Amino acid sequence: MRWTRLAPGLTLAVLVAPLAFGLAFTALPAFGYLPALGGHVVSLRYFAAFFTMPGIVRSIALALGIGLATGGISFLLVVLFVAGWAGTPAFARLQRGLSPLLAVPHAAAAFGLAFLVAPSGFLMRLASPWLTGLTRPPDWLIVHDPLGITMTVGMIVKEAPFLFLVSLAALPQLKLVETRRLAASLGYGRIAGFAYLLAPALYGQIRLAVFAVIAYSASVVDVAAILGPTLPAPLPVRLLSWMNEANLSMRFVASAGALVQFALVLAALALWLAGERLVGGGSALLRACGVRFRRDRWLRFLSFGLVVLCAAAVFTGLALLALWSLAGLWQFPDALPQVFWLKTWQRQLSEIAAPFATTLVTALVATAIALALTVACLAREDETGRTGGRRALLLVYLPLLVPQISFVFGLQVLSLLTGIDASLAGLVFVHLIFVLPYVFLSLSDPWRAFDPRYAVVASGLGLSRGAIFRRVRLPMLARAVLTAAAVGFAVSVAQYLPTVLIGAGRLTTITTEAVALASGGNARVIGVYAFLQAILPFLGFAIASLVPALLFRNRRALRT
Repeated sequence: MRWTRLAPGLTLAVLVAPLAFGLAFTALPAFGYLPALGGHVVSLRYFAAFFTMPGIVRSIALALGIGLATGGISFLLVVLFVAGWAGTPAFARLQRGLSPLLAVPHAAAAFGLAFLVAPSGFLMRLASPWLTGLTRPPDWLIVHDPLGITMTVGMIVKEAPFLFLVSLAALPQLKLVETRRLAASLGYGRIAGFAYLLAPALYGQIRLAVFAVIAYSASVVDVAAILGPTLPAPLPVRLLSWMNEANLSMRFVASAGALVQFALVLAALALWLAGERLVGGGSALLRACGVRFRRDRWLRFLSFGLVVLCAAAVFTGLALLALWSLAGLWQFPDALPQVFWLKTWQRQLSEIAAPFATTLVTALVATAIALALTVACLAREDETGRTGGRRALLLVYLPLLVPQISFVFGLQVLSLLTGIDASLAGLVFVHLIFVLPYVFLSLSDPWRAFDPRYAVVASGLGLSRGAIFRRVRLPMLARAVLTAAAVGFAVSVAQYLPTVLIGAGRLTTITTEAVALASGGNARVIGVYAFLQAILPFLGFAIASLVPALLFRNRRALRT
């Protein structure tokens, strides 16, 4: 099909060109060269200014520590859970329960966790005053704690389900049942047998996803603004504040800091790679010493409990967002509001309309373009028989591995120079950079698993290649295509930093408005925006499930 020939080149341009231009236009101001802002001399003075900022070392350490802790704990939790429970009915039930968590935006999950664990939050209300004796919220720094513990927990409850779902795609490639029987016959516990024999192969399949979690956690802005420390804040939050300062010279310092953030992520990944060697050596030593860890029942149930706790925290947080959006008078330590009303929603309707429309249009257009490019690339792959292997996979992951703040700063400078800042087209394009990888990763496996014999039979009946694509392949993959579209829609709705910088404050979305309200403290208004942000992706996934069910209601073999 002729229309697929340009798709690989266009997709490559969307994935790589913005990164190259963004990093270049971040580096130029970092070294002092940006004539539009009066920078004509290349020097290192802005790097020197960056490292003299108060508390900058602590900000860097916070970003590095949160990234490594989130990646390490999330990965360990997922491996322990998969090792202990894969193939059991409980595993299957929890798999269905964890899948919807992928649709929850990070900011909405962070707000829900804040409403849950804050000193005046739901957990403290449940325990007061009968257990704690408190009639007013305690003066405890739980949210915005100086060590970033609450922020790390908030990232883990979101990233662990993501790594779990990525691991599910890799599990069919492992001989789980046979290996587990072999390990049991040699006296190894379930977790030890999995760790020695299957974990290396599983990790090889999800390694890039773990890297993406580390890179994202070390450079996230919205969750850090909602849950992270404030004095000083993690490095990404401080960089964004400097970029938005009225003093234009701070943009040069922010650009220098963005390059430092890029180096920080590289350092985090280098430390992780060093940790891989240490863990691999330690595992080999334990295996050589015959450590079988037979009594692992307690660890299996601990991993199960922690995974359930992650899911419960997110779902309870979403329920609290809905509750606060409908709450009237709700004094501490009442467990529930005394009055429920719709006044908060009614007051915010006029304010929500513009951000809601921008969110919806941007997400739909970016997802449609990403889906068209992905389908065209996969169709071209069918024609040529070349998949690109691990190099292609690395290119797909590239926008997820490079910290957003390190190249979106440069894209903002480029958008200002070209005059596309605060335009819907510019916003759609920057969202497309992050939507496309998720759509491609979601659709590529189901597409490649399609049985080619259907195409052979259709060809034998006289259908052309284009007709086979339209009348056979796309209808049979309708559920997978719509699910990938729902994933892309959810990713676009959740974008914060690209929207803030490219939208230039004139194009706002539900996400940017919700995060902006974090410093205001009005829980009811936050509940409205954060709940709306959370419900939009769920509606996308609901449509992805209902449409195939309606289309194939008379096709028993196509029902799932």
